[in-house]
Amino acid sequence: MNIYDSVILFVTLATLAALPGTSVALVITRSATIGIADGIAVASGIVVGDLVFVLLALLGLSVIAKTLGNLFLTIKYLGGAYLIWTGITLWPSQNKASMTLKQRPLGSLVGSFLAGLFLTMGDVKAIVFYISLFPLFIDNKSVDLTNIGIILTITIMAVGSVKISYAVLATKIARTYLNQTVTTILKRIAAVCMIIAGSFLIVTD
Repeated sequence: MNIYDSVILFVTLATLAALPGTSVALVITRSATIGIADGIAVASGIVVGDLVFVLLALLGLSVIAKTLGNLFLTIKYLGGAYLIWTGITLWPSQNKASMTLKQRPLGSLVGSFLAGLFLTMGDVKAIVFYISLFPLFIDNKSVDLTNIGIILTITIMAVGSVKISYAVLATKIARTYLNQTVTTILKRIAAVCMIIAGSFLIVTD
């Protein structure tokens, strides 16, 4: 890959990562209601999920992915169930209404990372997207360790930087403008979003 192709690929992935969707909503709500560390953890999970799909696409493993369809289906259902469970536990109760951004629940970073990972891994169709995208920038015959490394790095920088930017912005807004009532409402919105996202993963093909 030359510099021009690398820049275009970065812009393409960053633009797609910035589009409003369930992953953006998850990053924002976790950042605003718990803290920036959880937002970054979600972003990390999303990036890791994308890297798995990128590797599958680059190595021509789409056939293997189809062969292991039951495994991906299991991951999809487990991920959906996990998101629903996380949404239910995120719903603030009366005795937890006083929790602030500085009081991070035990294990929330791992939970946030897994939420981002499962949300991404649930969209197996992403492999098809990457398989369609990469031939525009690299010849299938020239896929080597160098080009794979370049594309993985671009994916991390593009997707990661956008999602983390959302996390930083959401946290700053939350600390500046949100009171306890609004924070509670946001937590409930986040809970609903996660339950909807989990349900969507389970019911979609």
